[in-house]
Parts: sequence; C-alpha cells; structure tokens
Amino acid sequence: MSEFKGRHVVVTGAAGGLGRATVQRFLRDGASVLAVDIDSGRLADAAAHWQPAVAAGGGRLDTQVSGLGSPQACVEVLARVDAPIDAVIHLAGTLEPDFLDLERRDVWDRTVASHLTNAFDLCAAYHRHRRDRPQPGRIVLTSSIAYRRGSAEYTAYSAVKGGLVGMTRALSRKLAPQVLVNAIAPGIIETPMTVDVRASSEQELLGRIPLGRFGVPDDVAGAIRFLCSRDAAYITGQTLTIDGGMTNA
Repeated sequence: MSEFKGRHVVVTGAAGGLGRATVQRFLRDGASVLAVDIDSGRLADAAAHWQPAVAAGGGRLDTQVSGLGSPQACVEVLARVDAPIDAVIHLAGTLEPDFLDLERRDVWDRTVASHLTNAFDLCAAYHRHRRDRPQPGRIVLTSSIAYRRGSAEYTAYSAVKGGLVGMTRALSRKLAPQVLVNAIAPGIIETPMTVDVRASSEQELLGRIPLGRFGVPDDVAGAIRFLCSRDAAYITGQTLTIDGGMTNA
C-alpha cells in the first residue's frame, strides 16, 4: 500500500503542466487531493483527465477555483479540506517578459503578487492550519533555475524565484520540526508555459543540457512526491534543481 493512502494534499496551479502531473501522481498513490487553479475551464478539463487516477488510487479529488489573491482567500482554500493537510504544493505562478521600464511596472507587481505574496499568504495559512497537529506536514514551493542563471528578458521572474529560495530557507527554520519546507527549481520543462522559450532557440538550449532533452512534467512530479515522502524525512530548507544538468554544464 502506498504511504500516501489516506493522506491529504493541496496542489495550487493544478491545471498547469506541472500541476496536472503532480495531482495525477498523488491520486494514483491513493491520496485525497484538493486541486486549486485560477482558471475554471482548465481546472474542469483537468478534473476529467484525473478521473482514471482517482479510480485507480481510491483517493478523493476536490477542486477549487482561486487566484489565492489575499490572505483570506488562502485560508478559505485550506478550509475546504476537512482533515489535517499533510502537504501543500504551491505551483501557481505566471511567466511574463518585462521591460525594465518605469512606465511598465505592472509586470513586476503582478509577478511579485503571483509568486511571492501568495506563497507567503498560503504558508501562513498552512501554519495556522497545522497548529497543534502531531503529524509533520510538508510544504513544497516552486523556484526555477532562473534564480541561479538570471534571465535577461525576465528580470521580475528571476528575482521572485530567488526570493522563494530565501523564503524556503527561512520557513524551514521557523516551522521546524512541525513542517518540512523545501523547493524545486525546474529547468526547461515541456509545458504550455515554456512553449515560446523553447520555440525561440530550441537547438541552442538543448545543446546546454547534458541529458540532451527538455524535461517533462513527470520528471518534476516525481521529485515533488519524493520531497513529500518518508524518504525525505530528514530534508528541509533545500532547493532541488531539476534541469537535466543544465546549470552544472
């Protein structure tokens, strides 16, 4: 029997490429999953896609439309789960090029809100939810290799992904030992979010990746599962890079 049987997991950004694969992985392992996304249409489509995994794993799937745009919104999302939440996996976020232009600071503001601010609010809501719970919980935040390499056209995105690494380290100290907090830093993964990036210079990018391919969502979902498993019981405050060796080449 899977160790996730009967466990309760919340996944944000659930209708995106990484979210779909992550929800699928936990449902197949028998977890009960609350899938959260801002896009109701994409979430409904994803829910239909997940039904075979629900049947196979025997867990439960619930969905919630939310942009996590305020502390109260984050509290309300977690309140949808009528049991102690074992893991919160925060994949929600945006990817917009910015212009380093004082007249276009709207991209910066949206990027900070959709990555850093909602991560802080969600973690604070989970901290409240976990009080006085004996079973350790897990948080997995989503950074990117952009925090290490920088991206010339995505200054705001690179900055907030670095901020999430700092948040991971700080929360791993603040919430220990009740909650283990780690992050993932994916490289170029084949999802709708990276279509333009891959199309612009595919061969050049592949040439920088020792494994010779872009990642697929299951590569990331497997790493997230590991960080939420018993095998990662002595790991906290870490950022796991999933990039086929790109940032080591």
